[in-house]
Amino acid sequence: QYYAGNLNWAMALLKAGEITRARVTLASVLDRNKRLLGAKHYETAEATGFMAAVQTSEGQQRDALQNFASALPTLLSRSRQTQSESSSTSARDKRLGLVLESYIGLLADIRGTTLEKEVGVDVASEAFRLAEYLRGRSVQRALVASSVRVAAANPELADLARREQDAQKRVAILWGLLTDVMSRPEDQRNAAQTKDLRTRIDNLRGARATLMEEIEARFPDYAELINPKAATVERARANLRPGEALITTYTAEKRTYVWAVPHKGEVVFATAELGREDLADTVALLRSSLEPNAQVLDDIPDFDVAEAYDLYERLLKPVEAGWKDAKSLLVVAHGPLGYLPPSILPTVPVELAPESGALFSNHRDVPWLARSHAVTMLPSVASLTTLRGLPPGAPDRKAFAGFGDPLFSAEQAAQPVKVAAALTSRGLKTRGLPVRLRAMVKTAALDSAGLAQLPRLPDTADEVRSIAVALNADLTEDVFLGERANEGVVKTRDLSGYKVLAFATHGLVPGDLNGLMQPALALSAPDVAGVEGDGLLTMGEILGLKLDADWVVLSACNTGSGAGAGAEAVSGLGQAFFYAGTRALLVSNWPVETTSAKALTTDLFRRQSDNANLTRAEALRRTMLGLIDGGGYVDQKSGKTVFSYAHPIFWAPFSLIGEGGVG
Repeated sequence: QYYAGNLNWAMALLKAGEITRARVTLASVLDRNKRLLGAKHYETAEATGFMAAVQTSEGQQRDALQNFASALPTLLSRSRQTQSESSSTSARDKRLGLVLESYIGLLADIRGTTLEKEVGVDVASEAFRLAEYLRGRSVQRALVASSVRVAAANPELADLARREQDAQKRVAILWGLLTDVMSRPEDQRNAAQTKDLRTRIDNLRGARATLMEEIEARFPDYAELINPKAATVERARANLRPGEALITTYTAEKRTYVWAVPHKGEVVFATAELGREDLADTVALLRSSLEPNAQVLDDIPDFDVAEAYDLYERLLKPVEAGWKDAKSLLVVAHGPLGYLPPSILPTVPVELAPESGALFSNHRDVPWLARSHAVTMLPSVASLTTLRGLPPGAPDRKAFAGFGDPLFSAEQAAQPVKVAAALTSRGLKTRGLPVRLRAMVKTAALDSAGLAQLPRLPDTADEVRSIAVALNADLTEDVFLGERANEGVVKTRDLSGYKVLAFATHGLVPGDLNGLMQPALALSAPDVAGVEGDGLLTMGEILGLKLDADWVVLSACNTGSGAGAGAEAVSGLGQAFFYAGTRALLVSNWPVETTSAKALTTDLFRRQSDNANLTRAEALRRTMLGLIDGGGYVDQKSGKTVFSYAHPIFWAPFSLIGEGGVG
């Protein structure tokens, strides 16, 4: 009896291919939910969506479209997503993901058919909207959970937010009471009580809607943070500039969907038969030469250009009509693609030539996407609206403030700094030379991990100082190293007076440290720095900062960590920094090699400083090409080039996230 009406059992049957049994279970669930909860309840809509997914599997496309159309308004409505559901948020998300992915797949299948014309739906645009909703689901929930810190800073907003949240909780409680009443035998139900509960629920929903309208009118930025408007193709295109194109991806269980939205012209939509697991394997293979745990140069393998081109051919080439003529690409990546920079994909088939010069010089002639297009990553399509709406920065801001080499324990503070010596030949063969890759967080295997378990990053001090020099910043006033790189300084200093901010430290994902529930940046331990706090600048705390920055550099934030969780963490951190007043992030994708990272960051900001009309995206592209085509690492004693920076491990470790334009 339990399984006969259980939606999770129906989902298991559907995924196992037991379509007929899934339909029988769903029919029972749907009938019960309509009878007990009503047609507008979230769980009724959920069961309707599942029935549509079953009909899609059976090839009943027309019936499936009708049920999807019936279910989606409730499934996607924030006012319907109360806490009344009996299952966990994670379980609900999995079910919603299955329903929406099934619908996106159906839309892709009917594109160009008479059925598309019959139902009057632009399938590319509708699938685009649903994919954006799914992509940002977990990050959006984390932002909403952290938004209380933002609201608390304004008493009027705090009151409205509290009343809206209270109304939501009261709706959840009343739904629980109604469910209990409706579950009783029919002769034990009280019709008047049932009617009263339904009336009170509808009234509270109306009150919530009124409160949200007031929040949107008076505090539009906060409203966009907790309840962003639907990201449509039209809204996205309205924010594109001449010479730009938007590329978005969504990876489902068995397919990857790609959209290319040009500034003008038709949206191009394509489907690749490349599912989540297969794509994760491909990305992991390509990243194996980018984070090889190398001790010496010979440990760094050649980049797999054939595999990289195959990925380009399957994902970007089918939609190139929508982006090829642009100069700058804005990319919203999903799943495994979130931690593979598109710039490193070759645009034509190529084989690496034998090395005839310095080590890795055979990578120079690869037709990387970076050769033809500047690339900017976006955490979401909706974020483009926020970023393009930011006013210009104040002209009297100081150039730079940087935080680096934080001390995570008293033991680190007591030990002398040990930075590996710079690469030098000293009679050794080139391939046997040591390579300095920045340390990364390795706490996954530990039963318990605190701030003190994080490895120190002493070379980041030199990197922060180098950026400061490139921007003519005050090394004594605006560079915070060691114990000065702490929470107290970040939270009490007026950071809104700086154009560029740098946090050269570990980026953490939930679970890296004990009790860490949201993305964070690691700063000096409170007992070392003599300040209050926990040594972590969390996403919620970033939301509460007041910034006016053109750039924020996150120079040791490894977006490949946690099997891709790092990419999602950076998405959350990015949304938080953008809300706080940042226009662009420069984020490292893997443990960087010290000398090339220093060269890249200093050259990037030197170019920006020298040419006010150069866009951020183009400045980064030219900096990358400068490393690829440049002389590489030169031994200071012999004057000889030891190795080339043409391998993407050296030139592509940083991604630009956010506003890639001028400023």
